[in-house]
Amino acid sequence: MISRRQKHILFKFLSMFSVVRGYNIMVIIVAQYLTSIYILAHDKTVREVVFDPNLLMLVLASAVTIAGGYIINNFYDSEKDLINRPIKSRLDRLVSQNTKLSLYFVLNFLAVVMASYVSFKAVLFFSLYIFGIWFYSHKLKKRPFIGNLTSAILTITPFFAIFMYYKNFEHVIFVHAIFLFLIISMRELTKDLENLKGDLVLNYKTIPVVYGERVSKAMLLVLSLLALIPIYLLLFYFELGYMYLYFYLCVALLAVFNLVLYWSKSKLHYIVLHNILKFIIVCGVFSILLIDINVVMNRLF
Repeated sequence: MISRRQKHILFKFLSMFSVVRGYNIMVIIVAQYLTSIYILAHDKTVREVVFDPNLLMLVLASAVTIAGGYIINNFYDSEKDLINRPIKSRLDRLVSQNTKLSLYFVLNFLAVVMASYVSFKAVLFFSLYIFGIWFYSHKLKKRPFIGNLTSAILTITPFFAIFMYYKNFEHVIFVHAIFLFLIISMRELTKDLENLKGDLVLNYKTIPVVYGERVSKAMLLVLSLLALIPIYLLLFYFELGYMYLYFYLCVALLAVFNLVLYWSKSKLHYIVLHNILKFIIVCGVFSILLIDINVVMNRLF
């Protein structure tokens, strides 16, 4: 039997795991390593990439910075989350705001220490990244367009750190980045539609609040059509191995997305749309393995 104290500790842990969205951070760590192995450092052996201490420090610095970002975002959005996500909000509130803020500063300090192992440029990069996340959570996320744009940029920033480390400037990397940026931008706008009630109550000036659902849905349609451009380029101008299957799946999922979007009227519909985009992103991470299914055997040593 689990004692009362043990249950209390377990719930505290689950609460903090929910606040920092540990599942997202684990996916980002996997994504950074797969991107390094298959795309950014494809001329190196798997062993060189996996056991590179500099890469490890960059990945860990990214992870703790993002965790800190989720904490500060949760801190500023606590009232809105009570309206939009009451169940999750009750779990998150098991940990006090003071504890969250303390952990936020500790995580940011650890990020800078880890970055210092790599270089002074890495320290500067993560210091700016930490400030950018705070400024977005405190000010920018309440503004239409600039809030969505900043959020999408901050989401892909950890991959930019790895990109700069390997200094790989192949065109295929930029095309992949554009596709990811467009999908993340769609997700951010869909989240705004999903959270419309709380944003209205607390006077967040998001795109759906300022311009309405109709304009927001039209923007999502345009973004989904723009996403087809990098998909086309990746399919017909670059070598993808079996990853081409993923992009054909994306075309089908974007078609389903737009069909549901056309009929969407309630929060439940927007949750479905949000989950479609999350599936595209997560599936994209693991589909990197399809670029060369024999890469581990061929490049292990």
